[in-house]
Amino acid sequence: MNIRSQISMVFHLDKCIGCHTCSIACKNIWTDRKGAEYMWWNNVETKPGTGYPTKWEDQDIYKGGWEKNGNSVSLKGAGKLRGLKNIFHNPHLPILEDYYEPWTYKYEDLFNAPEGDDQPTARPVSLVTGEPIDIKAGPNWDDDLGGSPDYARNDVNFKDLSAAEQESLFQLERMTFHYLPRICNHCLNPACVGSCPSGAIYKRGEDGVVLINQERCRAWRMCVTACPYKKSYYNWSTGKSEKCILCYPRLESGQAPACMHSCVGRIRYLGVMLYDADKIVQVASCDEDQLVDAQLDIYLDPYDPEVIRQAKENGIADSTIKAAQDSPVYKFVKVWKIALPLHPEFRTLPNLFYVPPMLPAMASVDADGIYDSTTESLWAGIEKSRLPMKYLANLFTAGNEEKVKQVLKKLLGVKIYRRDVTVGDLSQEEVTGAMSAVNMSGEEAEAIYRLTSLATFEERFVIPPAHREESIEMIEATADTKGETGFGFKFKPVRGL
Repeated sequence: MNIRSQISMVFHLDKCIGCHTCSIACKNIWTDRKGAEYMWWNNVETKPGTGYPTKWEDQDIYKGGWEKNGNSVSLKGAGKLRGLKNIFHNPHLPILEDYYEPWTYKYEDLFNAPEGDDQPTARPVSLVTGEPIDIKAGPNWDDDLGGSPDYARNDVNFKDLSAAEQESLFQLERMTFHYLPRICNHCLNPACVGSCPSGAIYKRGEDGVVLINQERCRAWRMCVTACPYKKSYYNWSTGKSEKCILCYPRLESGQAPACMHSCVGRIRYLGVMLYDADKIVQVASCDEDQLVDAQLDIYLDPYDPEVIRQAKENGIADSTIKAAQDSPVYKFVKVWKIALPLHPEFRTLPNLFYVPPMLPAMASVDADGIYDSTTESLWAGIEKSRLPMKYLANLFTAGNEEKVKQVLKKLLGVKIYRRDVTVGDLSQEEVTGAMSAVNMSGEEAEAIYRLTSLATFEERFVIPPAHREESIEMIEATADTKGETGFGFKFKPVRGL
């Protein structure tokens, strides 16, 4: 085994209120400069919807991610041969209109307009050209139900749903939506890293954070094509690609990333996972119906003595192993199995997992137009969810509905258990049936409830101490007399080291 450590995340979608506080926190820190106005390293989408950039999930358009090629994988729209063909004209890049043209307003017109009978207005102007524009879209243009006709009806995840099933979702009694916050997944098999002709994108060995070396970036933009989640962006001002860095300067000082620290709904969890790097190719190239199980199997038990021994032999610090044992992500993903990867069929093995939302039950409208949303029990079964199970399966399990059902049944079991504990108005048959359906004990239900609803800051974010001294020793050991490291990068000493 080649055991490595990886910073991983869980987003609990039942708790997201769509306030975009996370997006603003990230924007204010990282992407408020020229050329980055249109970038949202963290964004919150409404589902059903086409997202940001528009239809980013449709790889027939953007050719992102990997595809199975025998016992291995190859990039869909980038790579050595494809990249060479498209190096001066890449037809699979999203254009600015797929994101949106960033704008501001000429606020000075409100103050400098001459006296007159009309109310002065602040015209929108492009932040790219400086010219007046007509605003046509934004990063969350389809927020809530505002964009249903143009956005929600064109959601890529409606594939395999009949036209009648799709149309029924836009009837009043079945209308529903939920939020999907997204950041870079810092994948185990990142397509952006494999696609870069300059070798500018790399995955940090100590924590798996994926970064772009700005000095080596040559703006080929193959990373933009290759990333199926479209979380690599081109800065039109600097001529470099940029992406989410998981706030690694904050992590190294023991702080949670800005988007997670500011999250109002407390939906975000961060922790360490140990994984076997030798299995990456095998997992990424397995059959589609095995992708989810194969990815979850790559993460190892941090309490296993053999795993601990080999992790130490591979240079993983005791403090990192302890952080992996206390990781909330490990509990959600491996122990309780209620968090799933987003679009595993992209084969990048993402390290951001989602607890699917428990959507409202369907209502009914009778012949007289009477609207009724009552159910026989306090909670309707997951079979009556307004959003078809196939839709959620297309999002999180490459189409496997049974896996989504198991997660939702477990979440419902926790709700029923807690209702019985706090109110006690449910029949024992209903409580026992819900718990036994997913083979869940009261202790497990209590633990899930605790980490979901009552967790402290330290329980949600278990950040391993940064061993800066090891990085400095590595740089000093590999640096030659010209100041070049063994990796081919120039090392410029920082004052104070």
